[in-house]
Amino acid sequence: MITENQDIVVEMLKNPATYGEAGPVETIETHISRIFLVGQRAFKMKRAVKLPYVDFSTPDLRVAACEKEVELNSRTAPGLYLGVHRITRAGGRLALDGSGELLDAVIEMVRFDQSKLLDRMAAAGKLTPALMTGAARMIAQYHRNAEVIHAGRGSANIGGVLEINSAGFATSHVFDAREIEALNAAFRNALARHAGLLDRREAIGKVRRCHGDLHLRNICVFDGEPRLFDCIEFNDQIATVDVLYDLAFLLMDLWHRGFPQFANLVMNRYLDDADDEDGFILLPFLMAVRAAVRAHVTATQVEEGSQDSTKLTAEARSYFELALVLLAETPPRLVAIGGLSGSGKTTVAEALAAQIGAPPGARIVESDRIRKAMHGVPAETRLPDKAYRPGVSERVYRQIAWRAELILTEGGSIVADAVFDKPEDRDRIERAASKTNVPFAGFWLAADPSVLWRRVGERNGGPSDATVDILSRQLQRDAGPLTWREIEADRKVAEITAEMLALVEETSSSGVGLEKTGSRRR
Repeated sequence: MITENQDIVVEMLKNPATYGEAGPVETIETHISRIFLVGQRAFKMKRAVKLPYVDFSTPDLRVAACEKEVELNSRTAPGLYLGVHRITRAGGRLALDGSGELLDAVIEMVRFDQSKLLDRMAAAGKLTPALMTGAARMIAQYHRNAEVIHAGRGSANIGGVLEINSAGFATSHVFDAREIEALNAAFRNALARHAGLLDRREAIGKVRRCHGDLHLRNICVFDGEPRLFDCIEFNDQIATVDVLYDLAFLLMDLWHRGFPQFANLVMNRYLDDADDEDGFILLPFLMAVRAAVRAHVTATQVEEGSQDSTKLTAEARSYFELALVLLAETPPRLVAIGGLSGSGKTTVAEALAAQIGAPPGARIVESDRIRKAMHGVPAETRLPDKAYRPGVSERVYRQIAWRAELILTEGGSIVADAVFDKPEDRDRIERAASKTNVPFAGFWLAADPSVLWRRVGERNGGPSDATVDILSRQLQRDAGPLTWREIEADRKVAEITAEMLALVEETSSSGVGLEKTGSRRR
């Protein structure tokens, strides 16, 4: 009877007259939903299914799920979800919001351009730093306002996901038993290493009722802004996770699709806004968990006899192999990039960071952003001259060294981005590396003053407040003996980062800092 009733409802929803439209109705089907596209609207119904993780078996359950989906997603995508309609039957006739017997329910949404889904934008090469920065900040704000849930230890929360992954792999023949056991063992070891931190994060409220399915396909550009939609509304337990595990799905998705710089950018802008520095070291592990989820889910589709089994097998293996890469222990590194205003430090730092340390790359500790955060303003807000007095700048450089040491101690990698035109500031960041026994690479971006003048004069936006007057004062100061490796800055960014990476690898293998190997004075 359930199936018969849904079949009748589906036929109703396929009829454009149901909506007062004349045009065709397009249908999209997933394993738990059907979506009907007509005119400027989309109507989404729940399949009458009962699975281990979701129960839509009765009309009342489906109505409740629809109402909850609208409630939750309206917080992150205002204006996209328009409401819930009950489908009723009276005298043998079906109607939207009638007075007869309840058969089902549908969610009404605004029909948006599917090319505005971020997964399609990624495939079309249309993702931009500005868009991904906006997405990171939107997610950070969403997590700040999400409900805190205390329902057990943080390590147990992630441990439960690992158990589901292990069971999921056991049902597939895509992977052999030895490689599955090797992956499961690597996960157990990683969980043991991170258990204490996960538990401390749960205790301070980092486990919250999150989106739960935060990948590129569930972010769209709506009304000109990135918006989260289609969260997991049907199972609170699945969506109640550490906020960084929620974020890790997006980071893993970007990395897997071949966008490491965007993954690194999103991570850095999120942590800037969320002030969640202590969790940075967890991200490779949490991304690995997300990759493993996708691996066994995709492998399950192969077992179900999909026509695209060859393609799905390759995809499942690519996620599996990414999980192994993410679980590999990567030694921490500290790279410091100095230079006068206009030398391109921030551009180079952002290009380099994705290639330093474990995915999603190094944490960028940037003087301009720290200074703005100290004054409680967004990174793009211009500060008055008094914010750049020597005493304030000293506090900024101490904060850079403190953050670097904190992350290095935990095993994460750092790219420090600041002018570093005073010997004491360079010494301080070098000590952060030596105190944590981490290889150090210091670079000084050098360019002709005419290049610096031009770049500063043309600068538009960004966190830097540097002006030609500030550059003039920098040029008049004596930076003292410079032992960092000098890099010619008036070149393509790719050339600069390639040279830096080669030198970073050299210092990492030798264990000696660049300032002590073949460096030259300025």
